[in-house]
Amino acid sequence: MSTHASFLSAYAHPHLPNLALIGEVSPVIQIHLLAAVAAFVIGAVQIFGPKGTGMHRILGWTWIIFMMVVAGSSFFIKIINHGSFSFIHILSGATLIAAPMIVYAARKKDIKAHRKYATRLYTGALLIAGLFTFLPGRLMWQMLFG
Repeated sequence: MSTHASFLSAYAHPHLPNLALIGEVSPVIQIHLLAAVAAFVIGAVQIFGPKGTGMHRILGWTWIIFMMVVAGSSFFIKIINHGSFSFIHILSGATLIAAPMIVYAARKKDIKAHRKYATRLYTGALLIAGLFTFLPGRLMWQMLFG
């Protein structure tokens, strides 16, 4: 048995999500999680859906708002570094800079830059950072594997 497989069999017990755990965390974490999930779903619709429509614009503004909530709320979450900011907060700061750049590029009709910034933010702040929430001991790990 591989090391990875033995780790999973020893520590991971996949099950339906234990949503009750969300009720046990602080309101700021609840807001952060809700905004992140909403941004993840809306972002996927934006990436794979039609561009240049009124719906794309409405969902785009909604996505930007959710991304700003995710980034802003993260500054009140300091659990993983014993009450101090952690490496992930650098990404939160970058999000607060990148989100307005996405809007600015769209308003200037620089679609190439708009697409690049939005795709990078989605990939970095939601996909990659989101994977870190599934590390053992974190809320998402506990919800699905704990």
